[in-house]
Amino acid sequence: METGSSGTWSRRGAAFAVWYLRSVAAVNFLGAVWVSFGQDIRRHNTEDYFTPYLLTAGFTSGAFALFLAVTMRRRKRAAWILNLVVCGLFLAALALSMVWPDIHRHAQNWISLGLTTAFLGALLLGRGEFRAKGDRANPRHAAVAAAAGLVVAALIGTALVTATNTEQGAGLGDSLRYALMRLVSLVPNDTAFLTIATPAWVDVVINVLSALLFTLVLFVAFRSPRGRALLCPADEERLRDLLAQHGDRDSLGYFALRRDKSVIWSPSGKSAIAYRVVGGVSLASGDPIGDPEAWPGAIDAWLAEAVRHAWVPAVMGASEEAGTVYARHGLDALELGDEAIVDTAEFTLDGRAMRTVRQAYNRVLRSGCTVRIRRHADIAPEEMELLLERADRWRDGGTERGFSMALGRLGDATDGDCVMVECQDGEGRPRAMLSFVPWGPRGLSLDLMRRDRGSDNGLIEFMVIELIQRADEVGVAQISLNFAMFRSVFERGSRLGAGPVLRVWRSLLTFFSRWWQIESLYRANAKFRPIWEPRYLLFGNSSELPRIGIAGALAEGFLEAPRLPSPLRRRERFAAR
Repeated sequence: METGSSGTWSRRGAAFAVWYLRSVAAVNFLGAVWVSFGQDIRRHNTEDYFTPYLLTAGFTSGAFALFLAVTMRRRKRAAWILNLVVCGLFLAALALSMVWPDIHRHAQNWISLGLTTAFLGALLLGRGEFRAKGDRANPRHAAVAAAAGLVVAALIGTALVTATNTEQGAGLGDSLRYALMRLVSLVPNDTAFLTIATPAWVDVVINVLSALLFTLVLFVAFRSPRGRALLCPADEERLRDLLAQHGDRDSLGYFALRRDKSVIWSPSGKSAIAYRVVGGVSLASGDPIGDPEAWPGAIDAWLAEAVRHAWVPAVMGASEEAGTVYARHGLDALELGDEAIVDTAEFTLDGRAMRTVRQAYNRVLRSGCTVRIRRHADIAPEEMELLLERADRWRDGGTERGFSMALGRLGDATDGDCVMVECQDGEGRPRAMLSFVPWGPRGLSLDLMRRDRGSDNGLIEFMVIELIQRADEVGVAQISLNFAMFRSVFERGSRLGAGPVLRVWRSLLTFFSRWWQIESLYRANAKFRPIWEPRYLLFGNSSELPRIGIAGALAEGFLEAPRLPSPLRRRERFAAR
């Protein structure tokens, strides 16, 4: 185990290595876009002159240094090994070259030697910090990506050079060699290609292709492993036992049983965290499952696994109680929105504030609509098949959305305690359905909501009110409805005296509500005058928030990730069922 002093120096060494790579990347990019500066760098990197490790001018070298800086910051062992080998070879070559008088007489070379030595020393000093593991298949996939990408980029570059060359006498082979040299270095030797003269934009395009190819290869080579096997029957059974004992603590607890999640346990086995790895983000949702006294053990295990695999840890939709515990383990909190909870005993349609809701309810009731409420276990298999077919037909869009507040399945035999709410119109035709998952012994949490597009707009509200009023039929005392993201912004932003920043933020969210149901969900929930329970986003570093936001949007189904070509895809590791 590292002592306090050695641990401090190890962290400093790792930090120096990261900042060195960031600085080099910045200089390389600057040299690529600032022509005179780039020429100065190249003049000091030829013949008897050497620049420090990785310091050249170009998009490709800049992308390479930047990617190494990112992977080193995430403490990936493979990035450390690559830097150690490449920098060690470069330093050895530079040190041997210094014995020649024409080389060691230049002060620049001594500076380059000193900086390169400092970087290598920092790597060795911080070696204990780089423990994150990679996927064993990454090198093979990276080689395939490099070979295929080089062929495609070379063909594009050759076509551009051939089409724009203003000199005479160049053949197809000359154009191909020029494109390849441009792909692997910033500027070919001008004397070797006297028969080729292309516009500056062609050279820039080829260099950009080179940078993109390097980025793709590095991404494939250093991407984090997908994660452990998904939820297996044994883990699911253990989670159900914990939910039977502690399920009433969190309305999102039952969603931990999604089968596209993995689960990690506390040492005592009394608590667990269900998570999914999305784009290198270990994304948990809701509170840890089980005994709160065992939560710290599960959180420590989850965070340790994230460090081992260079995953970014994040939690979506944690309660205030769980957020406090996560914060003690080094995560920061950001209020994400509020969950709408209805107390069935306190709910009433009476009063002036409920006039609009009451009128809408009575209008649907007079139209002859009826509601049927029952547990999934009470639905015959043949009838459940019909419900599944309707749910698919009524789904809005081809993508099934939901992660933190969605089970991702319907009609599974293990979910018999879920509640189905069906609505028929006056002619007996099915028009809408709602499905709720258990929230402890006396609660329900909304999972699925489907409506025939040709039905009345107030049908969902009518069904929710019917469930609230008839809650005793299924022994329910509280119901969790939809999550209202940024609810406080909409509520406070519309008040008299709201500040300019809050009003701009509200206007921005209103604008995006045209595509995503942000404001409409808040308005729909507010009709029932619920109890608002805040939910939080937990994260490690604020610089990772954009990445976490994209991962969350991917998990919830709001975005669809581009897929790598099939030879580069990793096999999904599903648990046997």
